[in-house]
Amino acid sequence: MSILINKNSKILVQGFTGTEGTFHATQMIEYGTNLVGGVTPGKGGNTHLDKPVFNTVEDCVKSTGADVSIIFVPPSFAADAIMEATEAGIKLVVCITEGIPTQDMIKVNNYLQGTGTRLIGPNCPGVITADECKVGIMPGFVFKKGRIGIVSKSGTLTYEAADQVAKAGLGISTAVGIGGDPIIGTTTKEAIELFMNDNETDAIVMIGEIGGGMEAEAARYIKEQGNKKPVVGFIAGQTAPPGRRMGHAGAIIGGAEDTAAAKMKIMEECGIHVVKSPADIGKRMAEVMK
Repeated sequence: MSILINKNSKILVQGFTGTEGTFHATQMIEYGTNLVGGVTPGKGGNTHLDKPVFNTVEDCVKSTGADVSIIFVPPSFAADAIMEATEAGIKLVVCITEGIPTQDMIKVNNYLQGTGTRLIGPNCPGVITADECKVGIMPGFVFKKGRIGIVSKSGTLTYEAADQVAKAGLGISTAVGIGGDPIIGTTTKEAIELFMNDNETDAIVMIGEIGGGMEAEAARYIKEQGNKKPVVGFIAGQTAPPGRRMGHAGAIIGGAEDTAAAKMKIMEECGIHVVKSPADIGKRMAEVMK
């Protein structure tokens, strides 16, 4: 069983009929994802891309049995969309939206406690289980089936790593883009934990960036677990000046442990195979797997 999603997952799209929702839902269907319907308030009863449209997530779940939601809703309404999906009993919510106010995400995180719903994102590329199911905005053709898991704060570096792993003669079990905001639903450590317990994943690529303590937390967890699966790690932002935000809202050096150098040092000390350039991820993984 792959982590989070597989060919049996039933996907609904929130913000289904909008420009982004339409474009990416089309790509997901073309990939072979079992997309069962979508939600756009006020447009219930129509069809879109040959799939039913509902006014609420609850209606969609009752009618289609959807268990995974992907959110393409503007930032000011996205937090509500996450909570609506949670309330309707969706087990996995993937939020693509960038620019959700931090205060909204604090409310969402509190709301999610004890619900049994897992949130991926926001501000992320989503999740893909190679050749089975794509819930996100990543280019599907890059992901070849295999036994390497990817967890990444960066979207584009996820695709880069997947491509390199494939070219090294290996492939991907599942790739999880956890998102680049300061407050996200699933941390690096939590994603690594899922991979450590997945019998279809033999090794992991962990891609982090400056800011926050998630990579250090994950590295210490990996060490505590006795390094039972090899991990190749990369940290983006090695040349970033302190105190300046670099692209992602969460990518800002606040304390001494937030720098790329500090994170790389902690990761190395915890037995992770750290590469200095993203160009070496595939090559290093191939060496480690030998």
